[in-house]
Amino acid sequence: MIGTMEYVEILDRSELLGQKVLDSEVVKAFNDSRIALQEDQEAQRLIAAFNDIKSHYEDVQRFGRYHPDYNVIMKKVRTAKREMDMNDKVAAFKIAERNLQKLLDEISSYVALSVSDDIKAPKDGAALAHGGCGSGGKCGCKAS
Repeated sequence: MIGTMEYVEILDRSELLGQKVLDSEVVKAFNDSRIALQEDQEAQRLIAAFNDIKSHYEDVQRFGRYHPDYNVIMKKVRTAKREMDMNDKVAAFKIAERNLQKLLDEISSYVALSVSDDIKAPKDGAALAHGGCGSGGKCGCKAS
């Protein structure tokens, strides 16, 4: 069992690491792009339009190709997503989000490998992108 002072030292170092991440340029860029995205009315309109059509898409998915509006809804979803993704604020936010995820993945990997080569750590945001390990192999990991 870890002694009390060792436990406190680990927690202190964890808090220091967390603060360094929060003070990093990557987090600053993420926060700046998030604020810019939230304040951009055109981007918010595109996001709302995409979310609206996505709700119709989810209804259509229950029946698949047999739904009478399948082709129309699928085309509308792709069009709305493309319009949303082409917005400068949305694109900048997605890039900043990926950069932050990459930093967090690198830190997780470094910490895990410093403990043991057998410890699994997320790579390329896989644990968050598809529900993580235990989701039927969607994360790309291979059970040993």
